[in-house]
Amino acid sequence: MCGRFASQLPPELLRRIFAVLGEIPNTPPSWNVAPTQDAPVVRRHPQTGERRLSALRWGLVPHFTRDLKACKRPINARAETMASAGMFRSALAARRCLVPADAFYEWQAVPNGRQPYAIARTDTAPLAFAGMWESWRDPAGELLRTFTIATTTANPDMLRLHNRMPVVLESADWRVWLGEQDGDYAALLRPAPAGTMRLWPVSRAVNNVRNNGPDLLDTADDPHAPPPNDALAGDNPA
Repeated sequence: MCGRFASQLPPELLRRIFAVLGEIPNTPPSWNVAPTQDAPVVRRHPQTGERRLSALRWGLVPHFTRDLKACKRPINARAETMASAGMFRSALAARRCLVPADAFYEWQAVPNGRQPYAIARTDTAPLAFAGMWESWRDPAGELLRTFTIATTTANPDMLRLHNRMPVVLESADWRVWLGEQDGDYAALLRPAPAGTMRLWPVSRAVNNVRNNGPDLLDTADDPHAPPPNDALAGDNPA
């Protein structure tokens, strides 16, 4: 799954990498994006069809929601069941997006607690999670735009830590996922190929959402943290 991630690339760089048009949000860098927080999201504008970069809130609020307080706001959506789930079906068909990230975090049980790990691409390129977005308007007319991240079964790299992982899209697949090009977008909801991801232990400071800085991605000096190659698969959610 994906319950915390780092997104620190400047908006202007995201503009170039993801070829977005129009105004870009002035989102501050974050090395510890958590649910209910805003993050940069690449989506296709519903009127113009242009690729836009927007600041959306993490935790999907479907457009048909009546009671915001009672809404579940899922941060992840299982790839295997999205097409049949009422909460995701409409967004999957018409409002797919990319969620840029530098890395995401996963936790593993160790003798003295839970050890966080950072996961990033081995080629150092930004991650592009497959996501979906929604717009919801409250009775006063205020608009709330939200997103969720698709997850799938873990690839061999991630199985060292967890049995699920976010869907990571290759740049060649962005157009299909965003609906800019015809293609089987459902076929993209698969694990990243083996060898795509690298993992390393990081400081437990990331456990606290109030901690936020580039040092969160530094390799941890923790004598109880097992090396990634020796880690066992676990079911501890982030």
